[in-house]
Amino acid sequence: MEDLKSYLAEHPFFTGLSPDHLDLIVGCASNVRFNAGDYVFNEGQPADKFYVIRQGKVALQIHDRQPMTIETITDGEVLGWSWLLPPYRWHFDAQALTLTRALALDGKCLREKCEKDPKLGYELFKRVAAVMMQRLQSTRLQLLDMYNVHV
Repeated sequence: MEDLKSYLAEHPFFTGLSPDHLDLIVGCASNVRFNAGDYVFNEGQPADKFYVIRQGKVALQIHDRQPMTIETITDGEVLGWSWLLPPYRWHFDAQALTLTRALALDGKCLREKCEKDPKLGYELFKRVAAVMMQRLQSTRLQLLDMYNVHV
């Protein structure tokens, strides 16, 4: 557990969290591994995890006639915010493009700890909201590029 805590403490997403909050979070963490081609999650499935990518690449995808990658998540980034907001279902597919090692944080465990410690909940929500904003901006730019619109 100490290795997981030190990794979380050094990760940009968790920078500045108190040691007590890191102790709470690490209690929800486990190591996971996905081979290239494995799906981390699929649209519509229960969103029960939050992933901290240690090494590898994961494609966030939507499906029309064929999968379309809307963003690639890499080393040092986080994946998945649907664990935080009802109805706790994935809105995209996530597929490992390379061997990917990550920390999986149990969503229900995190939500329970956030309910008991509102300061932790607020800190995590602000950080997840920042990731959401960045991903939405990235998607917006892709759409503008796809439709050849110049701002």
